[in-house]
Amino acid sequence: MTYCLGISLKAGLVFASDSRTNAGTDQISQYGKMHTLGVEGERQFVLLSAGNLATTQAVLTHIRHELRDNPECHLCQARYMDEVADYIGEISREEQNRFTENEGVTAGFTPSVTFILGGQIRGEPPALHLIYPEGNHITTSLATPYLQIGETKYGKPILDRIITPDTRLEDAARCALVSMDSTMKSNVTVGPPIEMLIYEKDSMKLDRYMRLDEQHPYLSRLRRSWANNIRSAFDALPPFDWESTGPPPGE
Repeated sequence: MTYCLGISLKAGLVFASDSRTNAGTDQISQYGKMHTLGVEGERQFVLLSAGNLATTQAVLTHIRHELRDNPECHLCQARYMDEVADYIGEISREEQNRFTENEGVTAGFTPSVTFILGGQIRGEPPALHLIYPEGNHITTSLATPYLQIGETKYGKPILDRIITPDTRLEDAARCALVSMDSTMKSNVTVGPPIEMLIYEKDSMKLDRYMRLDEQHPYLSRLRRSWANNIRSAFDALPPFDWESTGPPPGE
């Protein structure tokens, strides 16, 4: 399993992903799920992936070859982020079909992959899209300014309570790390290292990146602070009415 998260804010975008892959109880390894692409100064893309690793690698290889070898390629010429999402969805469908045709459908095998695409094309606002295995996609809204893929349920409550379009980038990044840590604590198929990237609107740079392993000092401090404050908040909850009236009669 995996957990990847993208947050869309007025100030830019925040991305976070784990690095654990699981092909069975005895086949657990690490593989980065955050991939950066683009044309310097013109367009920058971040792609988060969840699903079949072979399909993911095939899609990324296809895109990188185009960006490197063909300055007239679709990704270089696309005017809007939704056009980029359409094209990546098309490549993903083609690769999934190729794996199915070449290998046949066997029990437990699925070539499907889901992506979160985020980034900015110069002259347009930053955007996030969730690209489904079928190739169609959705984007964020004012009510839900984030997108998740993989093991989403454990990390969702903190996002719903904290994230709004006006949230600061650094606050959103801390919220993303708490969301990721909550997921790792409840599901062993999601694990470090955690990758995090902050993209500031109109910067055209993907240089605010962190990779946090299990023992990273900042991750350790964040975990301790969050656990201590959760405990303090719980202890401060109002008592039931009967708790303040003394013991029941006869005791």
